[in-house]
Amino acid sequence: MFVGVDGCRRGWFAVALPELGDPEMALFPDAAALWNKHRDAHLILIDVPIGLRDKGEAERLCDTEARQLLGDRASSVFPAPCREAIGAKSYKEASRINNERTGRKLSKQSWGLVPKIREVDTLLLSDQKARERIKEIHPEVCFWALAGGHPMDHHKGTEQGYLERAHVLQSVFPGAYDTIARALDQWTRGDVARDDILDALAAAVTASAGLHALATIPTTPDTDSNDLPMQMLYSPQFLEYEWTS
Repeated sequence: MFVGVDGCRRGWFAVALPELGDPEMALFPDAAALWNKHRDAHLILIDVPIGLRDKGEAERLCDTEARQLLGDRASSVFPAPCREAIGAKSYKEASRINNERTGRKLSKQSWGLVPKIREVDTLLLSDQKARERIKEIHPEVCFWALAGGHPMDHHKGTEQGYLERAHVLQSVFPGAYDTIARALDQWTRGDVARDDILDALAAAVTASAGLHALATIPTTPDTDSNDLPMQMLYSPQFLEYEWTS
């Protein structure tokens, strides 16, 4: 089983690809519930920063390199907070801590990710098996790789962006359209947005290549003070393909 996961309004939306059979989809309230269901998966790729700097002006290399790859989609890679900031009780406190440790205030977008970063970080620090199976991706990097090394032309929140990404998925994973349609029917947009479905499926398709077939940004990742790698995984197998939109 290979699993792709994206955060959504009601928790975490996951697409699981068994070695035989149709994709399985589920909505989980928290990272612990997700892990309890999929602890036997070969690989779980999740859209959340894993591995955080303690201090210093330098951002994580995976974030800066991902922005370089993504061109007009670079703004989708938010700066990751420093480790101490994820324990803050308010945005004001988190931004102050981040500024003291890194010289940068925390953006509202990054603060919005903090509860999910904290969930996954807590899980990984408490469970060695989870550390081995759960790895970070960024959906736009996954789409970049699945589309032959081409960033998406349109923002994912637009109709053009939705259709563009769905087409990429269908091109590399026949049955993607049907899987997306099932998810749209099963969950309301108040629970799972359209782009959450696409992002989770892109992560699952990437995971299905298997861990040893995937590449990382950066090529040689740093680790944080808790020995968590600061990296984003992607599938390099489509990079040499001649992509047609």
